[in-house]
Amino acid sequence: MVKSEGIATIQEALFHSWSKQSSTKYTLENKAAGQCGVTALVVQDLLGGYIVKTKVDGMWHYYNQVHGKYYDFTRSQFQSPIIYEHVPSNREEAFTDTNASQYNALKTAVFSCFQESETL
Repeated sequence: MVKSEGIATIQEALFHSWSKQSSTKYTLENKAAGQCGVTALVVQDLLGGYIVKTKVDGMWHYYNQVHGKYYDFTRSQFQSPIIYEHVPSNREEAFTDTNASQYNALKTAVFSCFQESETL
């Protein structure tokens, strides 16, 4: 089971790690913009579980399911509420929303946050 403190720590690490290197849609005003696929991949690396998706504004939006709970760390990029469909997905589909360079940039930054703080 993932503790709420661990989820908060992951959210903080992601917030500090998102950048133009992890998504071309990144802005200071909307750091989560375009980060869903790459974030779902890195969160799966950290916690295991599954990648799931739902349609938002006609596009697939990726997030995670871990131990039966759903975690959408990039929901803040959207102004409207999301109606979650929890459609099963996978790493290959999530990678269609990103590329290896963006994935490596985010994974390196997030893992560095945990090495510095020695927590998860």
